[in-house]
Amino acid sequence: MRYFRRFIWFFATRLLAVTLAVGLLVMGFYLAMNASHMYVILKDGMAKRAQTIMMAAPEDDLQDYFTAAFLESDAALRTARAGGSPYQQYYTITGFDHRIKMDSVWCWPWDLTAAVVMEEQIPAIDGKINNAGREAMSAQQLGSAPPPWTSGRYRVTMVQENGHWKVSSMALIGSVP
Repeated sequence: MRYFRRFIWFFATRLLAVTLAVGLLVMGFYLAMNASHMYVILKDGMAKRAQTIMMAAPEDDLQDYFTAAFLESDAALRTARAGGSPYQQYYTITGFDHRIKMDSVWCWPWDLTAAVVMEEQIPAIDGKINNAGREAMSAQQLGSAPPPWTSGRYRVTMVQENGHWKVSSMALIGSVP
C-alpha cells in the first residue's frame, strides 16, 4: 500500500506540473497571437486614419479597423469631414512616414477587450502648398511646407467584434517630441 501511495503521489505531482506548463504555453501563445493581431490593426488603421485626415482618402476602409462609435466621436476625423483640416485645405499631401510603437498590451485569452499603450509619430510629411494656401499664407501664417503632425502617446482600448480586433477608444496620454 505504501508503494502504491507513493506512486500515485509521484504521478499526480508530475501531471500537475505538466498541466501547468502546457497551460502557461497556451496562454502565452494566445497573448502573442492577440498582440501581433492588435499591432497590425493599429499600424494599418492609424495609417489609414492619418491618410483620411491629410489626403482626404475615402473612409470606407476605416470600418475594418475602428468601431462605428469611435469613427463618429473622433474629433480629428470630424474636422477632416467638415473640411477644416489644414492639410486638406491648404496643402497637397503626396505621402508621409507613419510610425507606431506599442509600449504595452494586455489581454487575457478569454477577454473580448484589450488595453494598449502606444506611440504614434509622423516625422515626415511630403507635400506642397496649394493655391488656397498661397492666398491664405500671410493671413494665417502658413509655411510652404505642411505643418507637423501632433505625435502622441495614446491609451487605446480595443474590442473584439466577430473575431476581429477593432479600436473602440483612444485617449491621449501625452505628446511625443
